[in-house]
Amino acid sequence: MNVECRFFGPFREAVGEERVTVDADVETYGDLLALLEDRYPALDGRLLDADGTGLAGRTVVSRNTTDIRHLDGVDTPVEPGDVVRAIPSVYGG
Repeated sequence: MNVECRFFGPFREAVGEERVTVDADVETYGDLLALLEDRYPALDGRLLDADGTGLAGRTVVSRNTTDIRHLDGVDTPVEPGDVVRAIPSVYGG
């Protein structure tokens, strides 16, 4: 299935592109994020936590326009045509 992934801030720099289309047989967002971390080594540990059971830190990942934490987290099913957004936390002062 094809899923469009969009990256923001440092994630965009890590991937080298603003958006990529992933054609992969993945069932959940956890599977998809693990695949992205494998495909783009600079993302390793920045999308998923150390044991792969949740998001890393305060990273926001959305399915279309909904934060996956408001769905089933990394167990949220991936649907064909989903638009995934990976947004790092921004701190400032």
